[in-house]
Amino acid sequence: MLTLISYIADRTLKASVTAVIICIGLSLTSHQASAAEMNAGDVLQDCDVCPEMVVVPAGKYTMGAVKGKKQEKPAHEVTIAKSFAISKYEVTWDEWEACMAAGGCKREPDDHKWGRGNMPIINISWEHANNYVKWLSEKTGHTYRLATEAEWEYAARAGTTTNYWWGDKLKKKYANCRKCGTKWSGKQSAPVGSFPPNPWGIHDMHGNIWEWTADCWNPNHEGAPSDASVRSEGDCTKRVVRSGSWYYYPKLSHSQSRDKFAADLFSYNIGIRPVRELP
Repeated sequence: MLTLISYIADRTLKASVTAVIICIGLSLTSHQASAAEMNAGDVLQDCDVCPEMVVVPAGKYTMGAVKGKKQEKPAHEVTIAKSFAISKYEVTWDEWEACMAAGGCKREPDDHKWGRGNMPIINISWEHANNYVKWLSEKTGHTYRLATEAEWEYAARAGTTTNYWWGDKLKKKYANCRKCGTKWSGKQSAPVGSFPPNPWGIHDMHGNIWEWTADCWNPNHEGAPSDASVRSEGDCTKRVVRSGSWYYYPKLSHSQSRDKFAADLFSYNIGIRPVRELP
């Protein structure tokens, strides 16, 4: 009798372990499949206080400009070997304050009395921007970081080759920059998502606020990597910013436009848009 009971118990235990292993295997397979099946424009969010992230596909594009400022040249082909996700909007005050509440972000910036909530965070240095993405990584278990300059332009272009995602000429009320025809132009930043998204569903890549990237400043694209990796040589006391802002004229809001700021600068013109690596 005892032998029979032991046999039944052993078979039951083995069956339970097998079931658990199968469930784990199915779960992993399902997770891997969902990551592999993500398409350009798909949105993911890792937590309720995390930014919404838009999937950007792998591909190739021409970075920089054939005609334009010296710092935008030479135009060169860049390969994005693996898809990644980028924030649908610039990081907001709500998202920054969640990081502050958790102790990941130590600085409470000045909001210039423009409001908080879904306004883009401003007055953060490059170091503070990195503190935010580090906190996101620790909170979610996924790798968040600043976009490289090449990744940023690729996401801004969204498959287009023109100055803006909608064409070469400025459209009034399509972006927040000086003389762009909005109620915020030349005055202050606008709430995130105030303008139409680009073809991949990413908002405000032209104007509103400058966005920190990971790259050290170089005066042009000579010697720039062709694989979209971070450019870690050059003047690293200054970092590349992209997007233009509410304060600057439209030409600085082109997809290929680039500028620099001291890495320790706090400005009402600068914010952040993180990238998340995908499996």
